[in-house]
Amino acid sequence: MFIVASFNYSLYTELAVTELLEKGLKNEQILAFPMELSEEPREIFDTIHHSDGISMTDAGFILGTAFMTLGVIYGFIWEWGPIIWGLIGLAAGFLLGCLLDYLWGKMKRFTCRSKAITEVIIMVDCQENQVEMVKKTLRGHLALGMSMIP
Repeated sequence: MFIVASFNYSLYTELAVTELLEKGLKNEQILAFPMELSEEPREIFDTIHHSDGISMTDAGFILGTAFMTLGVIYGFIWEWGPIIWGLIGLAAGFLLGCLLDYLWGKMKRFTCRSKAITEVIIMVDCQENQVEMVKKTLRGHLALGMSMIP
């Protein structure tokens, strides 16, 4: 049986491997390897072949509609009329919404970098009677995720 667990690289990872060795597993049964993190910047705009699921125009459409409606309503009172003020409100709301989406996404990406990322994978080759002990040990040392391969 293989048990695969993912960890943040920390002291808990080292403690998990050490405890498994103390409980009778051999060095040949434990494989730990770091993941190579991608440092390439992500693209801002989606293409027809790739989408990250984040739209930069949603808030633009919402604010564009709201500002256009206000422009049309108050355009009856203002000098240039409802059509011109509606178009001005549409453009201003769309640009403001896209700017807010861009800034929100940039702030979200900046704060997401501090979240947990899988950095180390540990594979343990064990017997049927050792599975529960290995799982309990890995969970006890803050494994992010775990899978068993028969």
